[in-house]
Amino acid sequence: MRERFWERFPLEALTPQEWEAVCDGCGQCCLVRLEDEENQEIVTLSVACRLFDTKDCRCSDYEHRFDKVPDCLQLTPERARAFHWLPETCGYRRLAQSKPLPKWHPLRSGDLSGARRAGISMHGMAVSEAVVPESDYEDYIIAVIPCQ
Repeated sequence: MRERFWERFPLEALTPQEWEAVCDGCGQCCLVRLEDEENQEIVTLSVACRLFDTKDCRCSDYEHRFDKVPDCLQLTPERARAFHWLPETCGYRRLAQSKPLPKWHPLRSGDLSGARRAGISMHGMAVSEAVVPESDYEDYIIAVIPCQ
């Protein structure tokens, strides 16, 4: 990877390896989100994609995620700018907004557990959608993000 690439290049100019390195490993993008059709609010649940490993905060089958979970969203530079539900701490969102990465981010700190230490990781905070019936989703609401 190029030295301090996140400070020198726009998201569109990153190599695939650099793009992946921008992920801080918080796991928040793997949570189930529902859009309220009446008011366009985004409802975030503490329910994670069935492929999400809640201990490692990583996809358990990242290579094949789109085959196994057809509605898995591919994050792109455009989506990093548009998805207002991405956490303020998200590396992709921050770079898309021309903001610096947090000091705890793995690219700056060298610590892959930086998100966990910063208290924004979904480590142990989410349950798999495989064990939660959709009829119980209301019990797992953790945030409601107003339409922008």
